[in-house]
Amino acid sequence: MGSLSVWHWLIVLVIVVLVFGTGKLKNMGKDLGGAIKGFKEGMKEGDDDKSDAKKEIAQDKNTVDVEAKDKTNAS
Repeated sequence: MGSLSVWHWLIVLVIVVLVFGTGKLKNMGKDLGGAIKGFKEGMKEGDDDKSDAKKEIAQDKNTVDVEAKDKTNAS
């Protein structure tokens, strides 16, 4: 009763193909692949933007990177 065997997965696959049809599954796979490809390209562009920002900071020697701290009076 624990895990599903290969035969269980094959039965599930056959039922999914019967319900959705091969054409619709093909389109869903194509859409999913396009979404993953777009996500990877977006991540690559984000990395490029970060490296460009680091280069700009490195070129500007007068830039000081500081973090402001919030001071509150306890009295």
